[in-house]
Amino acid sequence: MGQQSIRQDARRAALDAQSKRRRERAEREKRLEGLAVRILVAVRERDAAVADADGRMGEALREMTEDEGLSARDAVEWCGDEITVREATRLRRLVSGKGADGVTS
Repeated sequence: MGQQSIRQDARRAALDAQSKRRRERAEREKRLEGLAVRILVAVRERDAAVADADGRMGEALREMTEDEGLSARDAVEWCGDEITVREATRLRRLVSGKGADGVTS
């Protein structure tokens, strides 16, 4: 095998190895991109679920205080140790700023 043939084989082997590494990196980036999308979708779903739960809690607290005449502290006592007066106030403010269509004004 001549010197030129050895160089061509070596070049081809190097190019093949680089090509394989590029393919593997591209495949890995595609997998990572898919995983990042799954994470961000889950974050948005979690945020939507929390917002929905906060709204339902705020509405129930509003009913306890406005419709049933309880103070915020009394309403919190009815809930045990699950929420604080500060959180109850925040939740009630969430629903008090919404119109009849549920959109914050």
